[in-house]
Amino acid sequence: MPRIVLVTHSERANPGRVREALHARGCETEVCHVAGGAALPAMNGSRLQGYDGAVVFGGPMSACDLDEHPFLRAETAWIGAQLAADAPLLGICLGAQIMARALGARVFPHPDGLCEVGYQPLYPTAAGCSHSPFPLHVYHWHREGFDLPPGAVLLARGRIFENQAFRHGARAFGVQFHPEMMPATLERWLGNEKAQRYFTRPEVPSADRQRADAPRYDPAVQRWLDRFLDRWLASF
Repeated sequence: MPRIVLVTHSERANPGRVREALHARGCETEVCHVAGGAALPAMNGSRLQGYDGAVVFGGPMSACDLDEHPFLRAETAWIGAQLAADAPLLGICLGAQIMARALGARVFPHPDGLCEVGYQPLYPTAAGCSHSPFPLHVYHWHREGFDLPPGAVLLARGRIFENQAFRHGARAFGVQFHPEMMPATLERWLGNEKAQRYFTRPEVPSADRQRADAPRYDPAVQRWLDRFLDRWLASF
């Protein structure tokens, strides 16, 4: 039975659909709230000690804020060690951005000051279609993107931020979007006081539009996640 560590960056983070899908496949999971001071599991050779793989979720901070959030420095090195060992790893939003930085790529805000929020189009590459065909709309909430890391394979492009998903080695994947999104999490994010400033931006769908988009696009995201996890777990 695979054991997966779920790394989170806020007290109220919800691994949501990702955790549910892992449990449905017989995996054990344990949350490691690294931003709250939890210790990341040590590497034991090419594996995490006590775990078979890791999923690193998003968070409100930037992957570049190493001085403001010192834990990010250790986390970046930890992720880099997994990438060097080709250990099973999935990075989501901030997790993907930390992966990109660990591999030497740039993480940066949009040059025109745009952010990517709500259900936005996704354009899979040929490599992405051959691995686990991606949905055509996915949920985003971020204001930074990343260059494609050296040696990585681009799996999907976006409209606002070009690089949306990549693979490094055989078992490490980074995605800018949020496949863990569930209705309760969506409502919490939309109702967050700090989120209200985004809804005045022309590129951001209204809260009502995002609620209406969820049942339209989520089934395809669920199907993608199921296919992706089946293939990812088979590589352990």
